[in-house]
Amino acid sequence: MKTLTYITLSIVCIATIAAAVPEPSPRIEFDALESYPEGIAFDPAANVYYVSSARLGNIGKVNAQGNYSILHGDTTLKSTYGLKIHPDGKILYACVSDANYSKYTSPSTRMKMARLIAIDISSGKKISDVDLSGLLPGKHFANDIAFDSQKNSYVTDSYAGAIYKITPGGIASVFAKDENFKTEGVGLNGIVYHPDGYLIVDNSAKGQLFKVMLNNPKVVSKIAIDQYFLGADGLLLNDKNNLTMVVNGGSDKIYKLTSGDNWATAKVSASTTSTDRFTYPSTATMNGKDIWIMNAQFNQLLDSNSVPVKKFAIQKAIFKPVMP
Repeated sequence: MKTLTYITLSIVCIATIAAAVPEPSPRIEFDALESYPEGIAFDPAANVYYVSSARLGNIGKVNAQGNYSILHGDTTLKSTYGLKIHPDGKILYACVSDANYSKYTSPSTRMKMARLIAIDISSGKKISDVDLSGLLPGKHFANDIAFDSQKNSYVTDSYAGAIYKITPGGIASVFAKDENFKTEGVGLNGIVYHPDGYLIVDNSAKGQLFKVMLNNPKVVSKIAIDQYFLGADGLLLNDKNNLTMVVNGGSDKIYKLTSGDNWATAKVSASTTSTDRFTYPSTATMNGKDIWIMNAQFNQLLDSNSVPVKKFAIQKAIFKPVMP
């Protein structure tokens, strides 16, 4: 009888502990063996998420039920990273590089490739391909992209420490290169356009944010925040005064930053919690009022003993206010 009592008590204790552990935030799980998607963009017209692939170079799409299919496949792309839908809603742009994770890497492209391609969403066909690697000497890693109100695109090069500008006609140039951007390894990463006429970029290695004026790109100023965000990755502008920043490399949290002075300064107003269990989150996209995060799981790629991942997850960010 005592044994049964102990067993009953043990079951109750285990159930109580399990109930006390919060579930992670909602996820859309999908199977895409070895893809390791880094970029994400939600298409409200088709109600799907487009996802890139740092390992295979494919660009896929995921519906709300978690069904994955290839939108555009091309092994010569090596790796695809940041994704953005063109303002017209019909074209998907992708940053293409061979930075560090591609299954199809080669000496001729490794740390040398930097391209911006455009994919017709309706057909999945590539309709433009702009080579950025010749704009500056040295290593290259085209990482993320943003569009301004004139439909110019801006691409961060994480190795060259530069921002490129590509006109709607496909003419590319070095838009900004500054001492603040210089780092060893991955530097400039996420980028957003602010409608008041400037770009906001983050630097992964420095854990800092910078503001770059469109009318004078030589004016680069550090946004003053009372902490650093090492591993800062994707950025998403929620509105003029609120910005979402994805941080990985050990932190694996999503932060909401708020500014009341046109991004001269900013503060952390909210963040996700460790119980949400993001797995190397990389980029963010907005679906209605909700923010969804791509879990790239690059930590698995860094482990030579790990088995290639098949299941990936797009995860909803639920923010908790940060007490002042």
